[in-house]
Amino acid sequence: MNAQVRITDDLDQLLEILPVRVRERLKNHPNKEDLIEVVLDLGRPPEARFAQQLEIFAEKSISKEDIQYVVNRLSSFTQDNRAGLERTLHRISAIRNRRGEIIGLTCRIGRAVFGTIDIIRDLVESGKNILLLGRPGVGKTTLLREMARVLADEFMKRVIIVDTSNEIAGDGDIPHPGIGRARRMQVGEPEQQHAVMIEAVENHMPEAIIVDEIGTEAEAVAARTIAERGVQLIGTAHGNGLYNLLKNPTLADLVGGIQAVTLGDEQARRRRTQKTVLERKGPPTFDILIEIRDKDQLAIHRELAETVDLILRGYEPQPEYRKRDERGATVVTPAKSPQEIQIEKEDISSYDEYITAEDHIGKNLRVFPYAISRDRLEHAIQTSQAPIVIVKRLDEADILLTIKAQQRKGSAKLKEAEEKGIPIYVIKGNSAASIERFLDTLFRKGKNKHKEPSDPMQEVEDAIRTVRETFSSVELSPQNSSVRRLQHMLAERRGMSTRSIGKEPNRRVVILGMQDS
Repeated sequence: MNAQVRITDDLDQLLEILPVRVRERLKNHPNKEDLIEVVLDLGRPPEARFAQQLEIFAEKSISKEDIQYVVNRLSSFTQDNRAGLERTLHRISAIRNRRGEIIGLTCRIGRAVFGTIDIIRDLVESGKNILLLGRPGVGKTTLLREMARVLADEFMKRVIIVDTSNEIAGDGDIPHPGIGRARRMQVGEPEQQHAVMIEAVENHMPEAIIVDEIGTEAEAVAARTIAERGVQLIGTAHGNGLYNLLKNPTLADLVGGIQAVTLGDEQARRRRTQKTVLERKGPPTFDILIEIRDKDQLAIHRELAETVDLILRGYEPQPEYRKRDERGATVVTPAKSPQEIQIEKEDISSYDEYITAEDHIGKNLRVFPYAISRDRLEHAIQTSQAPIVIVKRLDEADILLTIKAQQRKGSAKLKEAEEKGIPIYVIKGNSAASIERFLDTLFRKGKNKHKEPSDPMQEVEDAIRTVRETFSSVELSPQNSSVRRLQHMLAERRGMSTRSIGKEPNRRVVILGMQDS
């Protein structure tokens, strides 16, 4: 059993600084082990937030004297309005009025826990750079603290913690024992975190650096510098998941960055994609990304570069999932490979490259069928009256049509088509229904060409120009969720606001004008 053992929460030390009436209520509270934070706001009754409930002590509201009582027992508040108790992990955050006076306090309980990294121990041992993402309070800092302890104590590595708000190693000059033998560098001012990160590498020769909340461009650059110097980097960043990070222009570099690229006609044909595409700028700073869904459930992107590439090509990544069950054992659901994801995405893996009937007026589309019933294909062509002729030689073809089973085998004929730059279309099976559906999809864009451009990314660019000229919002054509996500990302990187409207299958992106932003 992988038991989680709480080593300390130093709760009594936090209770001692609270107003007497609040302290007495909590000292004997049956759920005090589940206490998360105590909120003291001027003129309001105190609140105690537990894991499963909120309790309001309604007898008497908080006074200025109550707040001053707590402040007098704390260390000085830093520029980010945080203070602490020496050699504990508790954090007290202040709310101030316009005159700078403290009118509210959030007293958050900090706990050190052994065993929290059992679920990802193999990843920590790998020496690779790891980025943690998750909503506030989900346990990112607790996980970082345990990573630091294990690397320092069990693997005898030189570990430096860059502790901007003293959340990882606690308040005071002597760090909390929860970090083990790891060393801690405090940051005097939050905006200097990036400088301390570089100083840690240059002055103290660490083998691993732990950083909480990478949030600025300077910190992202410092993170890349650390990674390029061969130091294992483990950090957290804002955002619930990878998609949030990709949409953040400041932090997108952590996962490789994004740029819009316009391809030439031949290159677009060879790659079987649109002319305007989003691509990754470079290698990610981090090798592995872990989305913390909750304290016992993680989604792990082991090959971050491949995952980002999949997203930018319109696919939905299928990461590895790990969950800690009620017995403490780790249950793993393996990730799907990029090849499996591409095969399973849809009946026709044509990367949204549709051929319009107007494009073939006066000429026929030449199809080379591979492992496809010629009789069924001829019947479907005759029924649909599609401008298609079947050819017997690959070098005569405009496209190759095959089935998934052949794509999985990676046959020599498909490789030859790729080398020749001939688009490969894949359908599920050899049935008449699959073939007919293929023909319908292949030419569907031609029926509404004026309403539905063949390049959804170019449609974004055109809409942005219209919005900037007219200041009015522009609705785009309906797209599937993967394409819509890319459209949102491209528009936001161009400085535009967006939203999605409508229901599937007609859900679509709106580029917002001035009046709607």
